[in-house]
Amino acid sequence: MSRFGDGLDAAVQKAFTRPAPKSAGAQMRYLVKQLKGTKAVAQLLRISQRTVERYVKDQIKKPRADLAARLEREVKKRWQPQIRAKARQKAATTDGIVIDVHARLGYTAPIGTTDQDRIRHLTVALPPQHAARLFDAQQQGAGDDRLRELTAEALKEVYFQDGGRRAGSLQEVQINDVIHLDFEL
Repeated sequence: MSRFGDGLDAAVQKAFTRPAPKSAGAQMRYLVKQLKGTKAVAQLLRISQRTVERYVKDQIKKPRADLAARLEREVKKRWQPQIRAKARQKAATTDGIVIDVHARLGYTAPIGTTDQDRIRHLTVALPPQHAARLFDAQQQGAGDDRLRELTAEALKEVYFQDGGRRAGSLQEVQINDVIHLDFEL
């Protein structure tokens, strides 16, 4: 499970102008149209081509739980790509992104200061350059660890150092034991 990547995807999905298809048949028909054939959809979902055809014709209506999850994930990944791109672009250039995180945050600081990590609940508006870094890393296939690092760097600059006005000697922020994470565009 990619907590940071899924959180960014969920934030972008809130910008959709129309709901994604809900029924298994409608989702399957959408994927067949997008991938231009039942064979490609069958390979993507790891099921037989005949099973895909039966979903398209509504001969099967209720998929197994694991197939339903894969189907929904693949449809949402491809749903409204232009709206998704505009939302990312807007966040990366003008609006920024808001992060709501409840986690154990620790940091590295000089000797003589309190660097004990503790559970904090922060809601912080990150400027567009941080949103751009997060979305660029996600587009390039960065893993959850890299997205966690970028988020920690953004929190360090925006929240802990307040844009350079305080905690100038703070060296590194770490996000551990995430309880809740939510991104908002």
